[in-house]
Amino acid sequence: MPAKNFRESQEASVAAPSRVPRREPVHRARAVYAMAVAAELTGVNPPMLRAYEEKGLISPHRTAGGTRRYSADDIAEIHHISDLLAEGLNLAGVEAVLALEKENRELRAEVERLRG
Repeated sequence: MPAKNFRESQEASVAAPSRVPRREPVHRARAVYAMAVAAELTGVNPPMLRAYEEKGLISPHRTAGGTRRYSADDIAEIHHISDLLAEGLNLAGVEAVLALEKENRELRAEVERLRG
């Protein structure tokens, strides 16, 4: 059987139906990133990620073996914390800002519920 040229092989691969199952997008709250990946994505070193957790600023998921796993939402929160620190706040200030932001979200939700 003669070998197909490049174009024929490309046309055949385009025409053939895909056998790869369709993948659903990963939910933002699903914890899939290990600490090293979270550190690389955020530019925050692992000891600081541990400090953020100790301070209650983030709450990564823990596997059955105790390994931390971070979600896309956790990564976004770490970026937010980094931004606040870059603006000159210390960790206590960040903690206060995050608490006020949470309270603000809760109050807005309550107002929306009452407006109904």
